[in-house]
Amino acid sequence: MFSHVTLGSNDIAASKRFYDAILGVLGAPEGVIDERGRLIYMHVGGRLVITRPVDGKAAACGNGHTLGFLASTPAAVDAWHAAGVANGGTTAEDPPGVRNATEGRVVYLAYLRDPDGNKLCGFHKISG
Repeated sequence: MFSHVTLGSNDIAASKRFYDAILGVLGAPEGVIDERGRLIYMHVGGRLVITRPVDGKAAACGNGHTLGFLASTPAAVDAWHAAGVANGGTTAEDPPGVRNATEGRVVYLAYLRDPDGNKLCGFHKISG
């Protein structure tokens, strides 16, 4: 459905440390900074772009916005969360664990805030 997602950052170097760590545990290669100073990750046909806002104003996280990342196992979600906390992120919401989602689905989730406050979710579907 999506070709790419773009998030704003006020510190590309801090974002690179953070996203290299959390995406690396999910199998994504290290991010590349392009000629315009944007940090770009490409993995499994998707693209994540981290950039300073083009309007020159400070980056700010979106209220109600969450970007989810698929993980192959609950252990991968835990590793994703631990890598984020160790690299400048903070835990958001409840600790990593099993949640009963809608329509009988059972999922394993972890939430983080990146160094700029963007809310992220590590996601693994257990059943349903």
